[in-house]
Amino acid sequence: MIDIWHRVGAVAPIDEVYRAIATPEGVAAWWTEETSGPDTVGSEVEVTFRRDSGELVGSIRFEVEELEPGKRVVWRFTGEEPAEWRGTRAQFELTEADGGYTIVNFGHVGWTEEVEFLHHCSTKWASYLLSLKQLVETGTGAPSPRDVTISDWH
Repeated sequence: MIDIWHRVGAVAPIDEVYRAIATPEGVAAWWTEETSGPDTVGSEVEVTFRRDSGELVGSIRFEVEELEPGKRVVWRFTGEEPAEWRGTRAQFELTEADGGYTIVNFGHVGWTEEVEFLHHCSTKWASYLLSLKQLVETGTGAPSPRDVTISDWH
């Protein structure tokens, strides 16, 4: 299996970072504005991505697999698209560090092969994690469709 890993620190309370990852309202503020679904273990959430023009990029579904307040959030991707994501997991591990930092160790784990799309997703996840950092530090993130376009894919 192949995994994507990123580490980012935000000067924000751990509970605030957790809420931004664990609730649909929080996810809508840093990943994509079009986020729907409940925030309970076992629930399914759908996120939709668009370009600035409103053109649809795609939708992704995931099941909320774990919610451990202030510590851990795990999503399991269940939708048909993107095919490479089906059955993979996004996991967010939170810890506190000196200087008021909350550290987010993020993994998108379980890829079956290293393909060009994995490289694209790694860069895109990094941009969204910086959006999360921006959200919890300033109150405003850069979710889709206001996110950084990194290539012809999005």
